[in-house]
Amino acid sequence: MHKNRIAIISPSKNSYSETFIQEQKNGLKGDVFYYYGGALPKYLENYGLLLTPYISLMSKLKQLVGVSRFTTYETAILKSMTKNKVQVVLAQYGPTGNRVLEICKFLKLPLVVHFHGYDVSVKHIVDQCGGYKEVFQYASKVIAVSRDMEKKLIDLGCDADKIVYNPCGPHKDFLEIKPNFSKKQFVSIGRFTKKKAPYYTILAFKKVMELYPDAQLIMAGDGELLEVCKNLVSFYGLEDHVKFSGAINRQECMALLRESLAFVQHSITADNGDKEGTPVAVLEASAVGLPVISTFHAGIPDVIEHLRTGLLSKEHDVDDMSKNMIKLIQDSALAKELGVAGKQRIGTHFNLEKHLNILQETIEST
Repeated sequence: MHKNRIAIISPSKNSYSETFIQEQKNGLKGDVFYYYGGALPKYLENYGLLLTPYISLMSKLKQLVGVSRFTTYETAILKSMTKNKVQVVLAQYGPTGNRVLEICKFLKLPLVVHFHGYDVSVKHIVDQCGGYKEVFQYASKVIAVSRDMEKKLIDLGCDADKIVYNPCGPHKDFLEIKPNFSKKQFVSIGRFTKKKAPYYTILAFKKVMELYPDAQLIMAGDGELLEVCKNLVSFYGLEDHVKFSGAINRQECMALLRESLAFVQHSITADNGDKEGTPVAVLEASAVGLPVISTFHAGIPDVIEHLRTGLLSKEHDVDDMSKNMIKLIQDSALAKELGVAGKQRIGTHFNLEKHLNILQETIEST
């Protein structure tokens, strides 16, 4: 039976850093019901709040007399999925899958859990979810966005036969852009978080400035380390050369990539174990045709081939990242060569259509 009534469950709605969820919501075939608002969603797109006064009252009465084990919010989403005749649940992130597990069991709905990064790498998150033992046992399929994540899921006890390797893909618009390499400008796009270590990018760029004082670094995004990075730039007197753009939309992102020399991101494993999956911003930059300067971290080397589509260094190696940035300033032909190879690689192996087709097949196979 075709699974054409799909519930996508996501902790947040339209987060600028989660464009991949929107691509899935809009790209999957069939009727997609988009639930959001916490690990246990409270809202349904185009409907609103799931919990009505009537559902709340009846749920509490049933709990009081011992005929229901579900909370009021669990009852609300359970009734909504029943009313909408949902056939399969796609849970974004491990904790979301863990939270809706009992509801799926009760409704006898197949569950596909889409892991993305922190949810399988941060120890206390994994521990809070019981190591995902029950999730792995019940889930029909488990999606990993990197080879590194595949290994981690297997180490945690997931059946390898249930795992589907499926990195997210950049929107097709990125493949239609051609960079002009007109400036000594590096661009970094992503949240200012520990695992992206934006301060290392700034420190690497500072070394570039010593040789090329006309170079520029544009950093787009926001997050917990934004103020720290602004202070670092101020301390070194780099305000005229490092610009912070804040959160940007797709069009602004494409414009920045088009005019830059290379994309830079110094991803590391954070102290709490947090790691990337396969960063969408890296995929987008390579799809445009920019060389990517980054690190041998998580899913990045799955996508970026060192010396062929980009230049990678070890985590925390600021000096090597700086040398890679300088290398591309000095050799624009190399920058263009890496960029062309990257665009071809993304277009063939990591495009959005392929990602959505694999996801559709995964859902259909449950």
